[in-house]
Amino acid sequence: MKNDIFEVIRALLERSGADAYEVTEERETGWEFYFIRHKLDQNRAKDVTTLKIKVFKKSDDGKFLGNATGDVPPTASKDEIEKLISDLVYQASLVKNPYYELNGLKEAGVEDGDDPNQEALVEVDIEKMAEDFIETLNAIPETATEDLNSYEIFVSKKEKHFINSNGIDQRTSYPKAMIEVVTNARHESKEIELYRIYNRGTCDRAALTQDIVEVLNMGRDRLEAVPTPHLKEAPLILSTQDSVWMFDYFFDRMNASYKYRGFSDWEIGKPIADDVKGDKITITAVPMLPNSSRNYPFDEEGAKIKEKVLIRDNIPENYWGGRQFSQYMGLEDSSNVYNYKIEGGSKSAEEIRKGPYIEVVEFSGFDCDAITGDIAGEIRLGYYHDGEKIIKVTGGSVSGSMRDLAKEMYLSKELRQYDFALVPAVVRLEHATIAGIEG
Repeated sequence: MKNDIFEVIRALLERSGADAYEVTEERETGWEFYFIRHKLDQNRAKDVTTLKIKVFKKSDDGKFLGNATGDVPPTASKDEIEKLISDLVYQASLVKNPYYELNGLKEAGVEDGDDPNQEALVEVDIEKMAEDFIETLNAIPETATEDLNSYEIFVSKKEKHFINSNGIDQRTSYPKAMIEVVTNARHESKEIELYRIYNRGTCDRAALTQDIVEVLNMGRDRLEAVPTPHLKEAPLILSTQDSVWMFDYFFDRMNASYKYRGFSDWEIGKPIADDVKGDKITITAVPMLPNSSRNYPFDEEGAKIKEKVLIRDNIPENYWGGRQFSQYMGLEDSSNVYNYKIEGGSKSAEEIRKGPYIEVVEFSGFDCDAITGDIAGEIRLGYYHDGEKIIKVTGGSVSGSMRDLAKEMYLSKELRQYDFALVPAVVRLEHATIAGIEG
């Protein structure tokens, strides 16, 4: 944003009648590559800037605070911006949320006497990012029957400028990448495609290669799979990114907005489950993880993000969340958080895979409801271990509730990172419901 336009917007907001405001400018510059097999089909550059204004208006009695948000078109004139702000102030006056204060310099991590202008600018080499991802995809080991059909690579530098009416003024930058991959597997007259999307910061070549090789192998095994037997109840093992959706259950239920609105019944200092036989959860919110696409020093409202234990050995210690609900909850030093890590458990991956179980590595869609704890997913590919041999299976579904399954859950000592989450590589949930299509 040009400084003169920025100052125009600030001046318009100051005399608009708004009681508070936030302004966020984001610029994304990057490259996009589209490959068919390993041949570049097309590529293009990207340079997009967005500007968002959020205004707040108190009720006459000061008990309520409404807000409204609008985007400023890149070609907007001063008069058009003034009209937009006026409309937003009116819209905000119609909203009746209990009153709260916006973040200030204290929440942003500015000490008394420090320069209130904060910069967390990361050097981002888009060319090097693109080179790393392209070389990694080109080096994926393929076979005559399992290979890459196509892939798309998006790499960019994100730059953000945020201010609010309480004096926060922050400039940040960070890398962001997204990789879309379609794999093919063939066997006699049958063929299958599998699709994956990977969000990253920068490129971890070893991790991305491992992810894609596993998908190639899954395609091969899917072609050989037989119908899933009707097991009724069996230990369920998760060893792919689907485990993150399950761990999100623990993360989301410590969100201040969930607690305030009654979606979470977890209390600080009280165990989340009774009669636990397996491993207990320890989850920590962290501002940074290597290669995460969510490495932000400040949250979207200007609060500084700090490392904080949310749950320790199944006992909640801290809620997290945005300014509004954190203040309603009386929380100090709170912010939105975007990365987290789960501590490893008591068993190795090899120990977790002993005895009968079904390990599902491909779902049509896996879901864990953060409010009810219910899990559900249709099996596209699983490995059923009957105690003696492993059978590749497909069809049927898994279900259960984390409220019950968390009482006997085993986490591997080994960890694995999926973008914003560092979690145990293998998870075993005893007593899951398995509905097969055979038997």
